[in-house]
Amino acid sequence: MMTQTIDIDVLVEDEWYAVRYSGEIPEVAYHGALFHLTEEHNGPQIELSKDQQDRLLEAVALRYLDITLRDLLPENKDTGGYRGLKRSFINWQRFLLFCERYSIDGEVYRKMIAAALTDLLQHENRLMERGEPGGEFNCSLAELLSFMELVGLNSADLPASLTNCCLG
Repeated sequence: MMTQTIDIDVLVEDEWYAVRYSGEIPEVAYHGALFHLTEEHNGPQIELSKDQQDRLLEAVALRYLDITLRDLLPENKDTGGYRGLKRSFINWQRFLLFCERYSIDGEVYRKMIAAALTDLLQHENRLMERGEPGGEFNCSLAELLSFMELVGLNSADLPASLTNCCLG
């Protein structure tokens, strides 16, 4: 027979997966998981330790990372899940608010997003230089520059050939 601690850990792990692989707004899934585990009438109505709560917050952070990176990877441009640079920027802003709300240090994530954004810009610039289709961003130049600033890049990091690839 399993102890109650093991049962709670299994329940938390199940909810971790639900949050980790949730949709576009993982913070909503996190609150749903908390409600289910702690308050829902048909739920287990358990008290979560700080470590268990932190485990669920980790799932939110990882999901935000996934959905932000998804739209920065050139290989995803022709897939059904690709939403474009603007969605990546929006998801990054949501992630920053999430980090602020829960006092999470997002520096390691920032570095990953900055690297992916840099890689995307370089990739699109190479396409433009070769005269291949590319360099089409579904955001304004101001949004792109704001995104770059939020991840610690300078406007000088934006290849000049890409300034005309933004909307409006």
